[in-house]
This record gives sequence, C-alpha cells and structure tokens, in this order.
Amino acid sequence: MKQRIDGVTPPYEPEIDRALHRWMPPGATREPLMLFKVLVRHPELASGMQVLGEALLFHGRLRDADRELVIARVAARSGCAYEWGVHMAVFAEAAGLGQEQITLTATGEADDPTWSARQTALLRAVDELHAAAQLSDEAWSGLREHLDELEVLELLVLAGWYRTIAYVANGLRIEQEPWARALPGS
Repeated sequence: MKQRIDGVTPPYEPEIDRALHRWMPPGATREPLMLFKVLVRHPELASGMQVLGEALLFHGRLRDADRELVIARVAARSGCAYEWGVHMAVFAEAAGLGQEQITLTATGEADDPTWSARQTALLRAVDELHAAAQLSDEAWSGLREHLDELEVLELLVLAGWYRTIAYVANGLRIEQEPWARALPGS
C-alpha cells in the first residue's frame, strides 16, 4: 500500500532541517524518521507534538524498560508495525528488554510467566486501556503496587500518546523504516 502523504525530501530547507533534527535523539546518525518527515509538513502541529514526545521519551519518570514495554504493547495492540519496529530496533534492548520479551509484547499475554509482576501490571493496564479506554479497579491496584501517582499519570499519557502516533502512522500508511524490526505476525 502506498503512503498517503509523502514526507519531505532532501535537500531540506534550513527551517525544515532544524525541525527534523529537533525530533531526532542527540547524536543520531540516521536519516530522520519518515513519520517526522511527514509531520513537519504541518510545522505548528509538529512543533507541539515534538515537545510532548520528547518529554515522554527522554525526560519522563518511568523507567526506560517500563516506557518501552508500554510503547511496544500500545503499538502492537494498535497494529502499528511502524512504531513498534522503530522502538524495538532503537530502544528496547538498551532499555533492558530481552529478545523473548520483545516478541511477547506483540504475541504474548500479560500473565505470561516471562513477565515480572511489575511488567504484568503495566501490560494489563495497556490492554485494558486499549480495549475500553479505562482501567478496572484491579488494574489500577496492580499499577499502584509498582508505580507512584506521578508515574501512573505519566503511563496514562504515554499510552494515549503512542495510540495517537499509531493513528497517524496507520492512517497515513507510513512506510516502514528499512532498519526497523518487523512486527511479529504482520
């Protein structure tokens, strides 16, 4: 399927080049992501999105492994091969997720014995949010056993943010990055 909105192409105008590099992690050597190349077509929207995305990805309170587990599960449950593939290629291992865990974010259940109690609580919360846009008392209690109030608040915003990213990537049929991992079963 063809991507529905093309991304900007090099050579970039100076303002676009600066915007694209603000999206990328410091010291990144890869070409900016196609998602970013599409978003910068709408500079005001991209600028606002970049602030929240950066805050969640680089300045959040959640542990890196928790963050990447939540992102992977949201992307997998949303069928967003693009975002799942990028995060699992770039961040997952560095955050401490093993190969089996990476695969299970897409294919496994929250109660799989591979997961710790903390990870199970995170996965159950994401699964409930995905299914019903709310948390049961049981899921809430599970989260609160492992996360403080600010971390839970961040988790809810993180899950919603990456659901939004899934809408954008899936709705526009953003082309997979050539170096990204393939979403199991896609």
